[in-house]
Amino acid sequence: MQSARQPYPSDVSDEEWALIAPYLVLLREDAGQRLYSLRDLLNGLRYVIRNGIPWRAMPNDLPPWAAVYQQAQRWLAAGVFEALVSDLRTILRFAAGRTAEPSAAILDSRTLRSTPVGEPPRFCRRLVGLSQAARAAGLSLA
Repeated sequence: MQSARQPYPSDVSDEEWALIAPYLVLLREDAGQRLYSLRDLLNGLRYVIRNGIPWRAMPNDLPPWAAVYQQAQRWLAAGVFEALVSDLRTILRFAAGRTAEPSAAILDSRTLRSTPVGEPPRFCRRLVGLSQAARAAGLSLA
């Protein structure tokens, strides 16, 4: 089902496809309701993400935006991308000679305050000062 079109820079390479394809198959490849190949749908999703365009601005030589969007939502709901990232992390950790799961974690519980406690922000102090000055001059800001 691969279309005969010029490839985009965002298209999946054959090596990437070989790694990603098993994660994306939620139904059999020959399922009756499939109108577009999963690779074309993934290429459409990558095009939208890489170029930061609205769904409806997809080029006409990719599957329709609605089909790409609908399949992306199915993949997200099934946790496909989380599973892929988790397995890639495990592979990279093994390649680096480490265990599959981290043995330690660092937690930082500091809370930073934007203003000292009990003090209104500077712009609020200025507004209060202006309203007091206006009242002293006999003006109403209401």
